[in-house]
Amino acid sequence: MAVQEAGRCDECVHDARDSHRRAVAEFIRRRDEFASGHGLPTAVAHSPGASRQWVSDELTQSARAVSDRGRAAATARLRSLRHRSLAAVWACFGALVLGQTVTAIGAGWTGARTAGLLAGLAVAVLLTGAAQAHRAKGGLLAPLTGEDNRLSTSRAVAAAWVLFVCCAVMVLALQQAWASAPADRDRLFEGMAVGRGGGLLFVVALTCAVAVTARRVVALRVRGQRLQKVRADRPRPRDLICDDDGRAAFADVQYLLVSAAAVTFALVRLGRSPGQLPDLPWGAALLVAVSAATYLAAKYAEGGRPVVMSVVRAREAGDLDGPIRTGDDIEIRGTGFVPPGAGAPDRLARMVVRIGAVHVHVPLIPVPGGFANPTDTVLTVPVPVEVEPGQVNVQVVTAAGVESNRCLIEVTD
Repeated sequence: MAVQEAGRCDECVHDARDSHRRAVAEFIRRRDEFASGHGLPTAVAHSPGASRQWVSDELTQSARAVSDRGRAAATARLRSLRHRSLAAVWACFGALVLGQTVTAIGAGWTGARTAGLLAGLAVAVLLTGAAQAHRAKGGLLAPLTGEDNRLSTSRAVAAAWVLFVCCAVMVLALQQAWASAPADRDRLFEGMAVGRGGGLLFVVALTCAVAVTARRVVALRVRGQRLQKVRADRPRPRDLICDDDGRAAFADVQYLLVSAAAVTFALVRLGRSPGQLPDLPWGAALLVAVSAATYLAAKYAEGGRPVVMSVVRAREAGDLDGPIRTGDDIEIRGTGFVPPGAGAPDRLARMVVRIGAVHVHVPLIPVPGGFANPTDTVLTVPVPVEVEPGQVNVQVVTAAGVESNRCLIEVTD
């Protein structure tokens, strides 16, 4: 039954991906066709403004179709990830069994090895249950996924430390359960002393606090419009080391690498001394603390609101210089107009410029391989005839819903 279910999931994922690829190919074909000046109906070909608006509307509809297919493909892929996450969990358990068996050759089998296998089995069973409970949200990826539908580096690091500590405590508990000699029980009890595992407990508490603090910081900055966040289609492994735009982020990379090195060290210490909590040196603990502080500082510093620096009348070759009039194009110069992760056409089409009381959707202007408008630093929009002459404010609303500052311009008849 599980094999049949996995086969059906793979087939659904394949169909969804194929549909998404076809939609993307059709969108690219239409965008490049419009960029070369072909495909325009004769009713709008004579008017540059009308043809630009028609092209933008057509591309917006096509981009929404691509987005719908992409969401369907992402949902199907998340369902299939449950089987992959379970396979990874049981593969790790198999590697543990193999490692314990190989290292027991010559040294002999001990109760600590049995306790390690039973602890690993218990953790694998618990993770399997968690993956089953979140099968529609990516299995084991669900607890590591943030509100923006991306994998969270801080949650992944905290989860790794919590799983490790759970395994270490279970190993000690199982050995304590079948220890017959009072001296052995006292030795195992002393292995849980704070003096031995102080560094480890400090790191676990720190990483869990960082995960909670990072979530709170991001939420407050988004609500305060000091950070622009756009929801991702699905969580990806690269989210652990990249920013929302898919570029490698130093703070995330160093936090993940330092934590992975410290966890590896603690695993070695547990294997060497399974009768006590791993005595993580305070030097390694402070290294993790410095790395965590760097990560949190980056969370406080990243992002920002869109800023309008100036608004000028757009002038094409041959046009006379003059004031801004209704029907003219204006060029809005600034920064932060395209939030990280909002470069997809359907999200670019959600950008709006508020001119006075009139909301103007930013037109998509295609060029071969992309769009000339909008960009992160320049937006070009027409001034509608509904705008009353006089002084009006210009304000940009990004795809993340964040409003920029207002810039005052003079519109004449």
